[in-house]
Amino acid sequence: MRYVIPSPARPLNIGTRGSPLALAQAYETRERLASAFDLPFEAFNIVVIKTTGDKIIDRPLKEIGGKGLFTREIEDAMLDGSIDIAVHSMKDMPTLQPDGLMLDTYLPREDVRDAFISPRVSSLLDLPEGSVVGTSSLRRRAQLMLRRPDLKVVEFRGNLQTRLKKLDDGVAEATFLAMAGLNRLKMDEVPKAAIEVEDMLPAVAQGAIGIERRADDMRAADMLAVIHHEPTGQQLAAERAFLAELDGSCETPIAGLAELDGNTLRLRGEVLRPDGSEAISDDVTCAISDGAEAGRAMARKLLSEAGQGFFDWRTG
Repeated sequence: MRYVIPSPARPLNIGTRGSPLALAQAYETRERLASAFDLPFEAFNIVVIKTTGDKIIDRPLKEIGGKGLFTREIEDAMLDGSIDIAVHSMKDMPTLQPDGLMLDTYLPREDVRDAFISPRVSSLLDLPEGSVVGTSSLRRRAQLMLRRPDLKVVEFRGNLQTRLKKLDDGVAEATFLAMAGLNRLKMDEVPKAAIEVEDMLPAVAQGAIGIERRADDMRAADMLAVIHHEPTGQQLAAERAFLAELDGSCETPIAGLAELDGNTLRLRGEVLRPDGSEAISDDVTCAISDGAEAGRAMARKLLSEAGQGFFDWRTG
């Protein structure tokens, strides 16, 4: 190692949002770094940063600025030197980082599937006609309406615990969460049923943790390289290239998943009308090294098939 190793006297500052899930991901990052370099936890300082997306929970993300709302303040803190690295849920990350920042480290991916959550029924098919389902995800809303147009969907913003409380309070009869978050928080008591990816393709990068750093911080670069999980990086290279070519945001229902098998990569992608009235999908297999280009090519194909105005809401 060419640079000063963190110590209790000179800790590495790890930035994160303050939700229980975000903290669990930051703790996992700290544990992996501490183990890799035989350091005490005191050599790392967890710095909680409240983002705009955490402060405004009564309006849909598309109305207040999209994915960057969960990262902007954290990235500003990294650029001004308040923190050294930042831990993110990759499905919240824009495809482009601000000048001076790098996102090239990923931890081993968790379960990519969505979870159907309801205290009353065990599956989406069991919901009575007209039931209320809560979700803040435009992708999940569109996928739900494609399968069950008879259901009513209401906005369900907030962290995992907030959404579960809304469910308990009867705001909705069911909701969706990521299996990865439930697993990382060891929330076995939550009444959940995993939805297979063949039935509901997940968000791009769902289940993955990314670690961002300053581009010129070689100490952080060298340390993070040791805990980087290459297979996850290969999956996300394809998925995020697909998302970037689609110019994906919180205003566009997009799903995508890359899976590895030996030296090959399978990429599935889906775009949906926001009202769930139509979905267009594709499925390709290629060499792992061609994953990013396959993602871009798939995006161009789906955009061509979708045509102008596909992502506009239909009004009748």
